[in-house]
Amino acid sequence: MNKIILESIPHHEQRYDTVGDWYFTPGTNYLVIRVSDMGNWKYETLIAIHELVEVTLCASGKITQEVVDKFDLAYDGDGEPGDAPGCPYAGPHCVATGVERILAAIMGVTWHKYEEAIANLPDWKAHNKAMLHGG
Repeated sequence: MNKIILESIPHHEQRYDTVGDWYFTPGTNYLVIRVSDMGNWKYETLIAIHELVEVTLCASGKITQEVVDKFDLAYDGDGEPGDAPGCPYAGPHCVATGVERILAAIMGVTWHKYEEAIANLPDWKAHNKAMLHGG
């Protein structure tokens, strides 16, 4: 990896129903971190740092993007895939959440308001389902 690309995007442009995503580009092997636009730079920074910590620990633990993507893209439960039973990257996800919570406290971000803002993002599934059906 010789480049990290960090971008804030409309929520419906995420690859799946998430506020933060990471992947490596084919060929160039750039790390891309995409966070949903929340209209709040602190929130978006927290999400981006979570993703950077998570991908770093996954790489360190030899958990590949393919393993993470397979789990995330198939996940149909409530909440974060990283918190789900059987998640292959639960350790890196939990550490990333811990770092995220520490930084939120230092930055003056109230955790429940932050979670509320995430919960209030437009419905990804409904938007993308409508787009598939010509909506």
